[in-house]
Parts: sequence; C-alpha cells; structure tokens
Amino acid sequence: MEPSAHRKAGSEQEDGFGVQPRRVTDLSMVPNLRRSNSSLCKSRRLQCPFGSSEKQEHLSSWIPENIRKKECVYFVESSKLSDAGKVVCECGYTREQHLEEATKPHAFQGKEWDPKKHVQEMPTDAFGDIVFSGLGQKVGKYVRVSQDTPSSMIYHLMTQHWGLDVPNLLISVTGGAKNFNMKLRLKSIFRRGLVKVAQTTGAWIITGGSHAGVMKQVGEAVRDFSLSSSYKDGEVITIGVATWGTIHNREGLVHPKGGFPAEYVLDEEGQGNLTCLDSNHSHFILVDDGTHGQYGVEIPLRTQLEKFISEQTKERGGVAIKIPIVCVVLEGGPGTLHTIYNAVTHGTPCVIVEGSGRVADVIAQVASLPVSDITIGLIQQKLSELFQELFENFTESRIVEWTKKIQDIVRKRQLLTIFREGKDGQQDVDVAILQALLKASRSQDHFGQENWDHQLKLAVAWNRVDIARSEIFTDEWQWKPSDLHPTMTAALISNKPEFVKLFLENGVRLKELVTWDTLLYLYENLEPSCLFHSKLQKVLAEEPLTGVPAAPRLQMYHVAQVLRELLGDSTQPLYPRPRHGDRPRLSLPVPHIKLNMQGVSLRSLYKRSSGHITFTMDPVRDLLIWAIVQNRQELAGIIWAQSQDCIAAALACSKILKELSKEEEDTDSSEEMLALADEYELRAIGVFTECYRKDEERAQKLLIRVSEAWGKTTCLQLALDAKDMKFVSHGGIQAFLTKVWWGQLCVDNGLWRVILCMLAFPLLLTGLISFREKRLQALSGPARARAFFSAPVVVFHLNILSYFAFLCLFAYVLMVDFQPTPSWSECLIYLWLFSLVCEETRQLFYDPDECGLMKMASLYFSDFWNKLDVGAILLFIVGLTCRLIPATLYPGRVILSLDFIMFCLRLMHIFTVSKTLGPKIIIVKRMMKDVFFFLFLLAVWVVSFGVAKQAILIHNESRVDWIFRGVVYHSYLTIFGQIPAYIDGVNFDLAHCSPNGTDPYKPKCPESDITQQKPAFPEWLTVILLCLYLLFTNILLLNLLIAMFNYTFQQVQEHTDQIWKFQRHDLIEEYHGRPPAPPPLILLSHLQLLVKRVVLKTPAKRHTQLKNKLEKNEEAALLSWEIYLKENYLHNQQYQHHQRPEQRIQDISEKVDSMVELLDMDRLKRSGPTEQRLASLEEQVAQVARSLHWIVRTLKDSNFGLASGMSALAPKAPDEPDAELAVKRKEEEPGDGYHVNARHLLYPSSPVTRFPVPNEKVPWEMEFLIYEPPFYTAERKDTVLVDPVGEDSEPLTKIQYNALDGPIDRRSFHGTYVIQDGLPLNPMGRTGLRGRGSLSCFGPNHMLHPVVTRWRRNQDGAICRKSIKKMLEVLVVKRPLSELWALPGGSQEPGEMLPRKLKQVLLQEAWPEMEGLLQRGLEVYKGYVDDPRNTDNAWIETVAISIHFPDQNDVELKRLNSHLHACDLGVSIRWQVVDKRIPLYENHKTILQKTAILFGAHY
Repeated sequence: MEPSAHRKAGSEQEDGFGVQPRRVTDLSMVPNLRRSNSSLCKSRRLQCPFGSSEKQEHLSSWIPENIRKKECVYFVESSKLSDAGKVVCECGYTREQHLEEATKPHAFQGKEWDPKKHVQEMPTDAFGDIVFSGLGQKVGKYVRVSQDTPSSMIYHLMTQHWGLDVPNLLISVTGGAKNFNMKLRLKSIFRRGLVKVAQTTGAWIITGGSHAGVMKQVGEAVRDFSLSSSYKDGEVITIGVATWGTIHNREGLVHPKGGFPAEYVLDEEGQGNLTCLDSNHSHFILVDDGTHGQYGVEIPLRTQLEKFISEQTKERGGVAIKIPIVCVVLEGGPGTLHTIYNAVTHGTPCVIVEGSGRVADVIAQVASLPVSDITIGLIQQKLSELFQELFENFTESRIVEWTKKIQDIVRKRQLLTIFREGKDGQQDVDVAILQALLKASRSQDHFGQENWDHQLKLAVAWNRVDIARSEIFTDEWQWKPSDLHPTMTAALISNKPEFVKLFLENGVRLKELVTWDTLLYLYENLEPSCLFHSKLQKVLAEEPLTGVPAAPRLQMYHVAQVLRELLGDSTQPLYPRPRHGDRPRLSLPVPHIKLNMQGVSLRSLYKRSSGHITFTMDPVRDLLIWAIVQNRQELAGIIWAQSQDCIAAALACSKILKELSKEEEDTDSSEEMLALADEYELRAIGVFTECYRKDEERAQKLLIRVSEAWGKTTCLQLALDAKDMKFVSHGGIQAFLTKVWWGQLCVDNGLWRVILCMLAFPLLLTGLISFREKRLQALSGPARARAFFSAPVVVFHLNILSYFAFLCLFAYVLMVDFQPTPSWSECLIYLWLFSLVCEETRQLFYDPDECGLMKMASLYFSDFWNKLDVGAILLFIVGLTCRLIPATLYPGRVILSLDFIMFCLRLMHIFTVSKTLGPKIIIVKRMMKDVFFFLFLLAVWVVSFGVAKQAILIHNESRVDWIFRGVVYHSYLTIFGQIPAYIDGVNFDLAHCSPNGTDPYKPKCPESDITQQKPAFPEWLTVILLCLYLLFTNILLLNLLIAMFNYTFQQVQEHTDQIWKFQRHDLIEEYHGRPPAPPPLILLSHLQLLVKRVVLKTPAKRHTQLKNKLEKNEEAALLSWEIYLKENYLHNQQYQHHQRPEQRIQDISEKVDSMVELLDMDRLKRSGPTEQRLASLEEQVAQVARSLHWIVRTLKDSNFGLASGMSALAPKAPDEPDAELAVKRKEEEPGDGYHVNARHLLYPSSPVTRFPVPNEKVPWEMEFLIYEPPFYTAERKDTVLVDPVGEDSEPLTKIQYNALDGPIDRRSFHGTYVIQDGLPLNPMGRTGLRGRGSLSCFGPNHMLHPVVTRWRRNQDGAICRKSIKKMLEVLVVKRPLSELWALPGGSQEPGEMLPRKLKQVLLQEAWPEMEGLLQRGLEVYKGYVDDPRNTDNAWIETVAISIHFPDQNDVELKRLNSHLHACDLGVSIRWQVVDKRIPLYENHKTILQKTAILFGAHY
C-alpha cells in the first residue's frame, strides 16, 4: 500500500474510470437537453437571454433548485482526533462544523455511523465564479455537487449555464496526484502536445483539479498556452473534478446565493493532508459525500460523467459523431493502474507517456512483450526498479493482481498507445493521442465502409488534416468519391478548407457533389452572424405565405433575389422562380439532416438525389457564391481554382464583396471583404493577362462573351458594375475599347486624317483612311462612307463640332440677336435643342437587356452628366417660356444666359475622352469636394467676423441687403484685399455714407462724432479683429485649402490614369450606340428609330461588339482555353510565393528545425545496432518457442499427451488490418493459449470480482498457494433445471459427474475431468471464481450453435467475391440492450434438440424441419468455449453445426426465411455478410471463421 501521505492518490486521477458505472439518468430528465447540440450552441450565441447580472440571478435560482450537496446531520463521535486534536464525527468534521440539529441528543447517537442514514442531501451553497487571490484576474466556474448528482444534470449545467461548447473530444488525464519529476524535454513535449490537441480539436480536458501531480502539469501547460497565444486562439477548457472534503481553504467558496466572484486562497504550505485547487483550470466540479479528508470520492461521479459525455452526439455541419474519449496517463500508483484497467475494459483508448515514472513506465516497458512473457517475476522486478522505497509495501497478492491487470491491459494492444520521446518517429503527444483514437476506432467491429467513415468523421471533427492524410487516406482503403460527399459537405459548412482540398485531391468532383438539395442545405446552414443570412431572412419575411405547411420556406429563388441586389440589374436571376405547377426543387426537409447511422443522413441525401434530380447549371459557381457571401477566404480560393468561367467568377466575387462591405456594420469584417474583393480583382487581372499574352483576339472575346452562368452578363459589364478600375485599366481591355472607339477604322489612323475626311468626305475615296477589314478598302464609296461615319470616333467628333456650333449660335442669339420676336437663328436653336431632347429621351428608353423602364431610369439618372443635361434642358424650357411672354422677356433672357453656363459645363464631359484633359477633369471634380468642406470652415470665420464688425461699426441697420453686404459680402472681399476704408478711422469720410441709413445707394455711417467729424468706434479693436481675421483666413485657411488640393492631387494623380480609363468606357459606350448624324440632323435617325420600334415593332438589340453570345462549341473551346491559362496563372503565383524572401526564410527555418530534430533523434538512436541485435535475438528465441509449441501440440494430437491438455477455444484474428498488431498477436498465440474471457476480473451481471489469475498460474498443475477465489452462484428462477447452490457439499453428492446424469449430460468433450472436494475442476485451468456462477450446472454446460449460411449474391444472382474468394452471409440475432450480434444458438432444454434462442426466432411449424437440417449439417467445432461466465467448477462446451444453402432457389431456404420471426420485442434477426469486422461475440467469431475456412470463403 502507498503511505498515508500519498493516499491523495486515491483521488488520483487514477480516476475517471474507477468502477463500471451504472446506467446514468436519461437525458429526458433535463428539459430541452435532447435538442441537437449545434442548435443549442447557435441559440446560445444568437439569443443569449440573460445579461451578466441577469445570468447571475438565474444561476442563483437554478443551481440551488437542481444541484445538491451532502451534509452530515447526526454527530457520531469518532475514536480518532483531528489534526488539531479536536473531537470529530465519523464523517471527519468537528462538532462546530455540523448543523445545530446534528449535535442535539437523538436516537441515533452512540450507534455506528452510517452514511446512508446520517448524511442527507441539501441545496448546494457553493457555486459561481472563482478567482485565485494574487494570481491574476482569470475567472473560472465552480460548483459543489452531491456524489449522487445525475451526470445529465452536470452536463446541462456546463453546456447551458456555463456556456461551454459541446466538445469534439474528451481527454481524461490521469496519473500521480503527488508531485513527481519529469525530464524537461519530455515535460515540454507533453505540455505542448496536450494543449495543441485540445486547442485544435475543441476538446475538454478532465483532471482531478488539484495543484499537485499530473493535474499541476496540465494546469501549467494551459497557463503557458494562454500566455503565448492571442485572444482569437480561444480558451482551453480544463475541468477539474475534485473531492470537496479534501480541498484546503474551501470555506471561501461557500456562498449560499452564489459567489460572483468567490476568492480562493492557494496556500500550499498550510494545506497539510488536504490539497489546493489548481489556478490554471477553467472549471471545477467539487464532489461532496458529506465527509472530510476522504480521497477518491469523486471517482465514481467522474467515471459516470465521462461515460455520459462520451455517449452524447456532437453535430456540426451535418456530421454527427459520438464524442470520443481518450485516457492520457502520466506516472501514477495503484489507483492509476485500476483506472487504466477499467478504461481498457470499457473500450477507452489509453496513451501511456513513457519516462514519466512508476505505473506508466511499468506498462510501457512490457507493452511490446508477448503476454506469455509478462510473468509475476518480471512485474516484481519492474516494481522494485520503479517504485523503489514503496516496493516493500507490495504483498504477494498485490503483485499477482498487478500482473493479471497488466496482462489484460497489454492483451488489448489496439487500445494501448505508448508515447516514447524521439522513438518510432513519435515527436508530438497530440499526434499520439489522435492516432490512439483512430487505432481504437479501427479495431472496433464495423463492416468496411462504416469503420472508415467513422474515422474520417473524427478527423473532420478534430480539424486535423495531417491525421487524415497519414492515417486514413492510405493504400489500405480505396475511397470512392461518392463516399466522401457527405463529409465534404460537412467540411464546407464547418469551414475547414484543408479538408476540402484533401477531398478534392482524392477524387471528389464539385460538379457531382452539388445537387439542388445539397445547395439548399448549404444555404440553410449559413453562418447566423453573416450579413447574407440576415438579408435572406428579410426576403423570407417579405415572402407571402403559400399555405402549404409541408413545403420548406427557403427556396433558391430567394437566394437569387438577394444575389441580384448584390450583382446589380445587369444580371438575370441566377436561380429562376419556379412556375406554378412545377415540381419543387427540394426533395426532403433539410433542417433535420444528420450524418449518422440511425437517422436521416447526408449520405441518403445524395442517394435520393441521384434518381430524380439533376445537378445545377454550374455547381462550382454555386459553391463559390456560397463561400463568398460568408467571406470565407481560403474556402472560396480553393473553389475558385476549380471554376470554369474563372474571370467572370472573380469579377462577380469582387462585386458581391464590395456590395456586402457597404452594409457590413463590423469594421473589421468590412475591411476584410474589401481586401478579398481586391484579391479577386487581381486574380481576374492575372488570368486575363495570361490570356492576352497568348492570344489577344480570344482574350477580348472573353470580355464580351455572354455568360449564361452569371446571369447573361459579360466580364466587362461585371467589372464596370463592381468598379474594378485596375481590371478595366488593363492594357488589353483598353486596347479593346480603343478598337471599339475606332469602329471599322484602323486604330493607327491619325486624328488629323479623320477630321480632314469629316470636313471633306470625298477624301475617303483617295485611301487617306485605312480600314481594319481589307474588303472595305476594295468596296465602293457608299460602303466606305457608312463604315467611316458609323465609327464612334467620327460620331464623337461630329457631335463636338455640332455642339460647338450650337454654343456659338446660342451665344450669338443671347448677345446680338435676342429680339422680342424670335429670329431665324433663335428658331434654329430651338430645333437644335429639340434634337438634343430627342437624343436624351432615346438614351432613357434604350433597353436592349429588357430591364424595365424603372431600372433604366435609375441607371440613366445615376450618371452626373445626364442629370446636368436634364437640368440644362429644363432650365432652357423655363427660360423659353418666360422669353415668349412679353412681360417676362428680360427674366427669360437672364435664365437663358444662366442656362448657357450649364451647357458650357457639359463640355467637360466631352473632354474626358482626352488622355491629357480627362485626368485633369477628374482631379477638378475631386477638388470640388475639398472646396465644399473648405467653404464650411470659411463661412464660420466670415460670418463671425462680419457680425462682430457690423455690430461694432453700425448701429441698428434695418436694411436686409446692406446687412448682408456688411456681414458676408464685405467680409468675403476682405480676404482678397478689399479692406473697408473706414475700418481704421484713417480714411473716414461721412460724405460716402448715409447718417440715418435713408439713402438706398449708400451704407449707413459707422458710429461717429458728428461735431468733430471723427469716428466714435474703437479703432484699435477693429484693427485687431481685422488682423486676426486676415491671419486665420488668408494665411491659415487658404494654405489649408492649398494643402488639401495638394493632397487630393497627389492621391488622385496615382490613380488618375485608372480612373480616366475606367470612365472612358462610358463615353465610348455612349457614342458606340449613338446615331451617326449630329444634332440637329440626328432627328432623321430618331424618326427612323420611331418607325422601327413603334410601327414595325422591332426590338432593341445591343451591338455584338460589347455583348456577344457565342455558339456552344465555340464557347466550350474558349472556356477550356481559359481554364488551361488559369492553371498557368496559379502555377506562376505558387512559384512566386515560394520565391518571396519571407517564404524562403521560413523554408530555411523549417529545414534547420528538422535538422535539429534529426540530430536529437540521432543522439537517442546511437544504441541502435545493439537494439537491432537484441531484437533479432528475441525474434529467433520466439521462433524456437513457436517450434517447440508446435512439437508439443503435434505430440498431444498423436495421443502422446493428456486429453485435458487440449487448448481452449480462444478468439483469433489472422487477418488484422494493422500488420504490426497482427504479427504481435501471432507471436502471443503460442504462449497465450489459456482461456482469457473466463478470467475477467469483473464477473458479468454481478458485483463479484474474481481472484486475479495470471497466465502462468492458470494450469491446475502450477502451485498457487495464495489462490483463494470467492464462491459465487447466482440465484435463478428455474430452480428445477439447475443444480443446487453448492455451498453445502451434501446436496451435491447426488450429482454423477463424467456421466449422463438423468436428462443432463455431464460428460466433457475433453475427456474425464477431475473432481475435488465434491466439485468438478475446469479442464482449462483456474478462473479466479468458485461455484457455478450464472450457469445452470456444475461441470460442462452443453450448448448448440447452428451456423446457417448462404452465398451473398448481387442483383443479377451472381455470387459476390472479395479477393477472389466467395462471400458468405450468416443468420444472426441481436438481443435487446446488446450492441453485438450472435449466432442463433445456446443452451438446450432437457430432451430438446433446438436451442431456446433459436426457437424464439423461428415459428413452431418450422422446428421439425430445422431439426432435420441440424442432423444433416456439418460439425464445425466441438469443445470448450472461453466464456466470461465460466468458473472453476462450471464451464460451457458447445457443438457448432454448419447448415449451408448453396442455391438461392433452395426450397428449404425460402421456407426458412418465411418462418423467421422474432417473438420478443427488441429482438432483431437478419442475414449478415461474413467478415472479420462484423460486430459479433468473439467466441462466435471463431466459429464463424472456421465455417468460412470450411467453405473456402472470404473472412
């Protein structure tokens, strides 16, 4: 035993799996706990119902109502004293620490203290937030709970009230509770790996919570992580489950209304035999049983809690997995060994850290040995080496128990992972932990695909693509792309781009992945915090109810509605609204889809989709949009790399992101969207550059190609809508626009030639102008003239000449020829203006894309120059109206004069086409904004100075016009040097003003002395005000304006060229679609257009030079060419990324780190040759041992040995998936041939524990002096058919062993067995338990196991094969509450041939026929069965008979299928494929394997 100082190790973390837990309280105990975990998390984020204070009040009421503590209510004096020498109760508390009622005299005092009677549950009084005094402001959560608290209640508290996200993994850390020493390197590796696996997978770490031993190591690991990580990395959840009665200074945690926060003092020096809580844990569950100083109280509750959590389902992104659990072991004592044994027994994988000491090292050092080599002597030697001074406390029985437990632990190697620093390629604990979980999952009995799916779901849940690459995507299993679709969908929803990339590398095609159902499911699972989700909800809220409750609300046309708002009106809806009567796109209610084996799954989503639903037009586009609207940069990048129409896709992404950034309230998110939009613009530029370098003409085709996938728009239009100036200013696009600008003319024609031909068009016949098409050079004059005058550059210059002529004529009329009656020149102006009005009307109603009048009007008025045109025309109409009325002739002229200014400003738009003037006009427009803000500042000084000056100089000026002049006008002119003469009193002259303000043409005189003709106002004050005013306005504000202009100029100058090139398109497009004739001759074109539209009903068509719809074959070839060049672009980008100095430095750093690790490993492997020689020697010895075993077995089979020496029927696995594990198992078989299941320490369905029997002590011939097994015989209802209990030997004397005893056959298939003390001895050796256990009879209990098989066939009736061998199907049954299937056999009633369990699944009329089949069947096995119910005096022997139906049309087979019927509810029966992975009882698997060998079938 360990000393009392170390009895804390009872709590020891040696915990977690202390005893086999009872079935925990059902989830239904806690309200709403059965909702999906993801919905809980989502609702918690979106609608947190409580603020900080409200949440505390809610906890203060909820916890006392639902969580209890334990309190001793009867004081029974103990014979022991406390450490302070005080009298204490049997519970460990002093009299003062009891309730007042507990110390009163009552009937129970003086009697033996019984916790069941003397301890009662009460509402807990310790919960809330915990802060450690002097150790920072980190706040944790804590609660004191009764040891009987249901695990479901604690889980509800953690997830609902403490706000913890459901974990993807549960890590139970166990080991020594006393401080121990570890190598610094191993300690560093352990800390780094543990926190890494918790942080990357979203795991919970559960420990004992105290500030000592392994719990302290975990706490320091979390502390180091929190100090070195950023806030975004998230918190590592570390839960300490400790015993309340052993916590030092726990009085500070008692707050009946909750401590918010409660201060805890960590005092290691004064803790004595108690322990302190660790300050680095985030949550504490303090388990109370009403006692003080008793360690280990928390072990059962922790075990149950861990088991309960591991049974919960975590659902994320459509993938639902049970939360996996792993046990990590450091150091430790006896309690730790018990914890490991229980963990392995219950199927929990364990990671043992070698080098941490004691128990961990004992197991690590023998884990690689065959079980037969793990002897009592070896364990004794290891204990003496590793426990040293504590070894003398180990008794012989304790050593035997340790040997037995270690043998059982090592026997389940698939659950055992030894982490050895620097050995076997192991470098990180996190990898070892995850590999252990996958190895355990791989060893579970699932059939093929199910097992690999489960492993992949685990890797995706942990977000560990490195584990998936190394452990799952190997040559061991060939993944079909369709098998990866559900997990791929989950990876998309969970935003795990590395997994998406991995799945694409392994054959997943996005075109096969994205169906309508999948796409709708993805939009149903948008991030709730994303802006697109809220916009979609608004659209749904505005949607009128259809009255069909079964139909899902969200449809793809809702998504299309939001997307059109983002992409603009130039695009058509991407997902059209279904017409009335159309079949709905969605085939099943999406929100309840999960990827699990019980409910509706994502896998079934794909199966259902394949039959009746088609894929979308462009699945990659759909997936890209889905990723972009959520601002998922990496995911969108991966999907874009798969896209077909990649330039249009990049420009559309840029547009969507820019529009979303305008509405995004979060500044950081908005900036991220803009940065991502710029990135996609650069991608579009990069791909277009590659295309343009390769072939200019095809690249320009890409610009104007109508993209059906992107709403029948073009790349150029998308770039313009997104205002992607860098893209539009690209040289290739500008060259295309120049080509459009010149029409059919060659772009190298000089402008002077064009103007000369415009003025003297007969020169066109001379060849002065060259055309792009050679045929135009050879054609006649009219064709060349049509091509010349329809070129936008010619149309533009003709309009310029026309506009200048209009302005000159307008100016002439205003200044020279403005008569009361309009002259001919003025009438010509009216005609000219009417032609301009007609042209503006044509532009307003020009709708080749059929967008609608309202959309076209909004587009028209979105242009500033169009607003200016409309304003000028309306002002002209007002002036014309006034001019035609004689009384308002002059005001009409004034209005027309002002209108002339507006028409002159229109010239600025015309000059934007100039490469010289265009950028300067842009700069002027930007500076106008600066002037506006400057005038606001200037107005403050002008008005303030003007009012002060006017009030000081003038008394009661009542004329408004002169007030305005004095306050604003004169103050404004002062800035430019026109200083008032009278302000300083030097040039004061009363003759220039009106003393009383009666002269309307003179200002009122300032305050003055009329008698002395001198000013009376304070000249010194007005002079000071004037100086200050000029200082601030002339020097400060004007220089500020100059600085603003300079800044704007420098800022705009960098991008002026881009802006000019971008705006140049609008002018080119305007004149490209404009009629060739200039005003007023353009009226003829308008008349022709009116006839075509109104009379002939000819629809408007856009010219193919700006929007061209290609033939399908041509479009497919063009897109293939674009994809090829996109791959070149991505390859070049990757190469440039690797050539960057930062990346090269990082690569060099990684190589240096790798070299350092290799050097460290080389140091550890210097003894490699010696180890290899020893390994070779061990292998040779093992071969000799196997040869000797074969010789002995051959001699026994030849009757040279005793029949009782026959080996037991033990489970074998010749085809283990893990090659290394298979080799080890085969090495163990010769020496591990004893029964194993019959020696399990825990007897099934009873509280009885067997006496530990190591391998070497199994044979009865081996001396085992301390062997004292308990006696156990279960009580059974059918007492007539069972033997007596057996405690008294007299009733057993009537039993006739080794003979036919009435209806009971007590003969063994293994010959005569020994009778000792009136009881038979198990022929296979000791089991650790006397009596007959739960069996019916002493001695052999005979059973019959029919193995009913048939060939597995496909739909065509052909026999299925695997690895050349045929495949069998076997008839199996499953009992209620059992996870394993079984053969339909078992014990037989006396005189009956059919087993009882077979009768339960077979109709009575089929019993005779089945008996006949059994009589004709082949005997597969006859002998001992290694069953956990066996004892020293009772065991099971069976006969396995094969019944095989080779023909699928066999009449007997058809009758058998028709007679199969499960009589009991919950019993299942089915035909199961024969495979080593099927979930079947081990001893039944061995029988099944023999059957498969008999028929040469696959197993």
